[in-house]
Amino acid sequence: MEAPNGTVAPTQTGDRPDPGGYKLKFCTVCASNQNRSMEAHLQLSKAHYPVISFGTGSLVRLPGPTIQQPNVYQFNKTSYDSMFKELSEKDEDLYTRNGLLNMLNRNRGVKWGPERWQDWQVGIPRLEHASDRGSVGTEGGVADVVFTCEERCWDAVIDDLHNRGAPLNRPVHVINVDIRDNHEEASIGGRGILDLADSLNNAAKEERDAVGSATFDMATAASRATFDERVPEILGEWQERWPNLPATWTLAWF
Repeated sequence: MEAPNGTVAPTQTGDRPDPGGYKLKFCTVCASNQNRSMEAHLQLSKAHYPVISFGTGSLVRLPGPTIQQPNVYQFNKTSYDSMFKELSEKDEDLYTRNGLLNMLNRNRGVKWGPERWQDWQVGIPRLEHASDRGSVGTEGGVADVVFTCEERCWDAVIDDLHNRGAPLNRPVHVINVDIRDNHEEASIGGRGILDLADSLNNAAKEERDAVGSATFDMATAASRATFDERVPEILGEWQERWPNLPATWTLAWF
């Protein structure tokens, strides 16, 4: 996979077989679009779901040599590859031990660099992201389900959607799965999000078959009412399987 800056990102292994058929479009969100959202992005893409990811912070912040000396980058302007190379040059031993280089190496195999949710133009084609993992199906610039990874990110997404005024009049499920921001918990959280995505997608396929593909694919409140009504029950069943990942849900609008 070639990134926009011309570098060749490493390939990922462990993809599960693509079952084909209808797939919901997903979006994953954390503070800096580095750890939790990117692990979930990767796991969803390995399962062949259309997926994009974002951060909600004002800047991308990564741990530095001390709490008072974080590594700070701008969204949309700094690639994961350049971050990887910069931190390798600064202190390869430190950033290997704390897992940052491994994380950035994973990230640069998923997409070019961190993006900010608030800068995302919903409904605008994302044709320049063709090299991102999970890009197939997201070209139209919309998602059916947004997974956030902590409450403040969920709040930021909901507030931003409210401020946008729902110009597309399109329903979107916003689900917060609370994940501690470390590498081990991000991996567990990514698996939990994938399990929930599978359950949601199975229900969506059932309702799409029932109402007809043309109707369901209109993606309006009326055309997807039967699916939307099932989401709280699906989330409740999932929560029983993943009790250590507290979840919150709301139906919002693009």
